[in-house]
Amino acid sequence: MTHQKVTIIGGGPAALTAALYLARAEIKPTVYEGLLANGIAAGGQLTTTTEIENFPGFPEGLTGTELVERMKKQAEKFGTEVITETVAKVDLSSRPFKFWTEWNEDAEPITTDAIILATGASAKRLNLPGEETYWQQGISACAVCDGAVPIFRNKPLAVIGGGDSACEEALFLTKYGSKVYLVVRKDYLRASTIMQRRVEKNDKLEILYNTVSVEAKGDGKLLNALRIKNVKTEEESDLPVNGLFYAIGHTPATSIVQGQVETDANGYIKTVPGTTHTSVEGFFAAGDVQDERYRQAITSAGTGCMAALDAEKFLSEQE
Repeated sequence: MTHQKVTIIGGGPAALTAALYLARAEIKPTVYEGLLANGIAAGGQLTTTTEIENFPGFPEGLTGTELVERMKKQAEKFGTEVITETVAKVDLSSRPFKFWTEWNEDAEPITTDAIILATGASAKRLNLPGEETYWQQGISACAVCDGAVPIFRNKPLAVIGGGDSACEEALFLTKYGSKVYLVVRKDYLRASTIMQRRVEKNDKLEILYNTVSVEAKGDGKLLNALRIKNVKTEEESDLPVNGLFYAIGHTPATSIVQGQVETDANGYIKTVPGTTHTSVEGFFAAGDVQDERYRQAITSAGTGCMAALDAEKFLSEQE
């Protein structure tokens, strides 16, 4: 039976930062980066971002894939083993923990003294006609990540959603876009009163109530319009926009530990404030899998560092 000291599940900034810290502490971690886990390439949501300009240390910017590859090489340099397989099942009922990958579900489990879960969260999409064509060519699920990209500057933009996150993203985008439309299905905003007031007072913002998106349109290379429909009148029209941002929530990748560890109402893993400790001793959570609010590469990396230090302390106490 294969036994590991620390197993890291995930392949993004949280997972690779945790791996780097543990490897430098001479605890050789094993990273299961996933093979199209949640339908996303190894590296997670970051690999769907074309240009990253807000990660410290890279003034010229770089792609999400490049950033992940650099992190991976650095972790491997100090002795991390990276395995391109997806963990399919985890048993947290006793230590050492047991887990199985998709390739060995029927075989003996692999055991491990500690697990860091860093599987991230996937942005919810609408799956509009044209969405795949213009994903990261005008369509994004993170205004803070992509809003300052040149293709959006001084251009009309649209945000879909009616909650606090949608309002925050719309307000953020007014710094860069010439005009921002907030596309809301209902005839009201779900956002808090203070956020509603901020949105309503902003001259660059227009709220389109009772409106749904029908199709993403463009020239084949870049988005240039959003087909919308008024749900009351059934009338359709083209809204000329060069950017479309989804703010309809995320789904944390926590299915493999569902029912075994404490989560919040939305499925995010609960951690002890200021740490990465979960309700199961020896099981740690880092990155977007436990962060519903910030969801940035830099905050994920930060919690990856925390998870490594927490895991290292846990192992030393067990010894």
